[in-house]
Amino acid sequence: MSNFAEFFFKKMDWLINLFTETDSIAHTVLLYACVIALGVYLGKIKVCGISLGVTFVLFAGILAGHVHFTAPVTILNFIQDFGLILFVFMIGLQVGPGFFESFKKDGLTLNGLAAAIILLNILVMFGCYYLFFDTSNPNNLPMMVGTLYGAVTNTPGLGAATEALGTVFSDNTPQIASGYACAYPLGVTGIILASVAIRFLTRSKLDTEEAQLEALEAENPHAKPYMMHLKVQNSYLAGRTLKQISEFLNRDFVCSRYLHEGQVSIPNRDTVFEIGDELLIVCAEADAEPIIAFIGPKLESEWDVKQEQQPMVSRRIVVTSPRINGKTLGKMHFSSVYGVNVTRITRHGIDLFAGRNHHFHVGDRILVVGPEDNVNRVAEIMGNSAKRLNAPNIATIFIGVMLGIIFGSLPIAIPGMPIPMKLGLAGGPLIIAILIGRFGYRIKLVTYTTTSANMMLREIGLVLFLASVGIKAGAGFWDTVIAGDGIKYVYSGVLITVLPILIVATIAKLVYKFNYFTVVGMVAGAYTDPPALAYANQICSREAPGVGYSTVYPLSMFLRILTAQVLVLFFCG
Repeated sequence: MSNFAEFFFKKMDWLINLFTETDSIAHTVLLYACVIALGVYLGKIKVCGISLGVTFVLFAGILAGHVHFTAPVTILNFIQDFGLILFVFMIGLQVGPGFFESFKKDGLTLNGLAAAIILLNILVMFGCYYLFFDTSNPNNLPMMVGTLYGAVTNTPGLGAATEALGTVFSDNTPQIASGYACAYPLGVTGIILASVAIRFLTRSKLDTEEAQLEALEAENPHAKPYMMHLKVQNSYLAGRTLKQISEFLNRDFVCSRYLHEGQVSIPNRDTVFEIGDELLIVCAEADAEPIIAFIGPKLESEWDVKQEQQPMVSRRIVVTSPRINGKTLGKMHFSSVYGVNVTRITRHGIDLFAGRNHHFHVGDRILVVGPEDNVNRVAEIMGNSAKRLNAPNIATIFIGVMLGIIFGSLPIAIPGMPIPMKLGLAGGPLIIAILIGRFGYRIKLVTYTTTSANMMLREIGLVLFLASVGIKAGAGFWDTVIAGDGIKYVYSGVLITVLPILIVATIAKLVYKFNYFTVVGMVAGAYTDPPALAYANQICSREAPGVGYSTVYPLSMFLRILTAQVLVLFFCG
């Protein structure tokens, strides 16, 4: 029996070596595969309806590091930084198109409230640090930075802080992922519980808040496509062209068809209108009344398409030609040159009004109305090849990464800082990605990626980063957390999570009179926390939580990453 066992283990040497020889490529790949797979599957487990998602990869990495299932530090560092760059850059591309638009109207106030939450998170962190920890220990403040980003459930901030610590501590860089791991689980639940508490503190009733949203939508219609059948009765319009009328009215609208002397056709910019003509107008709902008042009354009868002179078609066309990227609708001259009209534009599933200043982006879907031959000609110009959208624009991604690393490496001298500040591998790519996502079309960069492609690249970068951080932190996790100040990190994290929400959300509701659902969405966006948004969407049948979330998410993500580096470089050096 002993000979059989000896023979068996000799034959299994290759498998044992695969798990123990840390210098081999196969060992490193196996390590990451095990950690990521285990973390992803365990992250799907829900407790009280809440799961940690892919963040559980960090805990799987800590376990692997604790049992000495690891890899060379140089390899861990490379994979960690590469994953962080990929993760942050894809986030930047996602938030870029809406980053600057988020500061319009009420968005400015919501973003100010979100920034106040971020500032209070930092102040509470410092309060906990001075109250509960030994300030003479140089490792305690970096660990509190890790706790801060676990409490606010912001992994990119953890990445930015970790990368900045590498420039401050040349040797024995603090593994702040331990503090992050202690605070993260209660951070996820704390955001939701604090949002529930706000409902009772402000005496908000869900039915009443829903009714307010419904009334608000009725009073302030959004700029959605609105179709109406009008009859020309304004004598001023007699003998005027469509171009002259549009310029005088100074409202965005499309006349998709018109009836003149019993014949239906598609007008162009030079079409002359007469009294009694009937028009099919598409405009923003908010502009409907002024247009009716200027042109003439709205007819209740439906448009009789049988009266048309030639067969008309209405077709959805997808913009896939890079040459169209960034061009405005007004400069395409669809009606005058091609004899068709664009009446709808859909981007990311949202219908937009086809205004003359609309910039086309690759991936837009447009509704074109006109003679079939003309519509086919426009389809050729716009691309209309869905297969092209399946291929990610790899060149744009890596051009952006290259520029982001160069930009992030620029030294910025700030008085009072021991070393020049650099935006680093997190901040640099993030800013460049935001700029490319918003203005890339101006330099002929196609930034379109499908939602699934963006999510895939982002999640790969995230799990590579989390696995690397966890594996490196695992070796000292027991001494740092279990036998050390772990419980302090836990209750400090709870305070960092909850107190700013209770303060700022109450002010948003009672002082600024924001709807409760908008406030909860704003809180979820300020913490960049999808589970909190999911909770808000469960209790609200309207879009207010999503609007609040998307309004503050771009700036909040940017500030979380930037303040992580500032905290490390200013206070941990």
